[in-house]
Amino acid sequence: MWPYPKVLAHRGGGTLAPENTIAALRCGLAYGYKAVEFDVMLSKDGIGVIMHDPDFGRTVAGEGNVARTPASDLVRKDAGAWFGPQFAGETVPLFTEFIDYCRSQGIWMNIEIKPVPGHETDTGRWVAQKTRARFSEELRAGDTKAVPLLSSFSMEALAAAREAAPEVPRACLFDTMPAGWQAQAAALEAVAIHTNQKHLTPELAQAVKAAGYGLFCYTVNTPERAQEILAWGVDGFCTDRIDLIGPGFAGCGGLRATR
Repeated sequence: MWPYPKVLAHRGGGTLAPENTIAALRCGLAYGYKAVEFDVMLSKDGIGVIMHDPDFGRTVAGEGNVARTPASDLVRKDAGAWFGPQFAGETVPLFTEFIDYCRSQGIWMNIEIKPVPGHETDTGRWVAQKTRARFSEELRAGDTKAVPLLSSFSMEALAAAREAAPEVPRACLFDTMPAGWQAQAAALEAVAIHTNQKHLTPELAQAVKAAGYGLFCYTVNTPERAQEILAWGVDGFCTDRIDLIGPGFAGCGGLRATR
């Protein structure tokens, strides 16, 4: 059973705000979204920051790399100007800052562990430990719906997360489902499979559900495709088009977003 929200804002605000920023979370909230997917990697000094790319140049100007930059420098970098002048000065958030904002606003989180290559174990361990610490009361109470779901393309990072905080739920993230997906999920004690909707088939969806896993897809940007995969048994998905697909879409026959 999938206890989580069914429609998530991808990286906070989809295509309407600079990804992985507090501004993106505010944008998602403006469209009614109380569930979000975002990325975490570690700085040079081993502190989690909310970024998707290990290298600068796209969302953060200049040359450099997250793993070679201290967190104190990262959080001073402009992560909004690339998207539009109205977002200039929006900074790179710390992981702790980001999840505290989500908690204060009642936003559920799918936290993607996105390690800089070579830092898989450290990143998985750090994210899991910090998540467990922030949600210790919910974990003790068995409040599954309130606890974030960790996911990653890195099975090494997920293994480290399992060892560090086995009580925090995990999901295996695949672009194309590998032949051994079920064995990998079982070894990591995952509760869900997350996969690219472009490569999903009705047969694969049925196999995942028959094996007892939740099934989540990225990134679904048209109501028609959302309706199609939900009919196959997909439990949830994230979207960039929060202006076209509302947070209640999956449960209300395909509602469009309203501000």
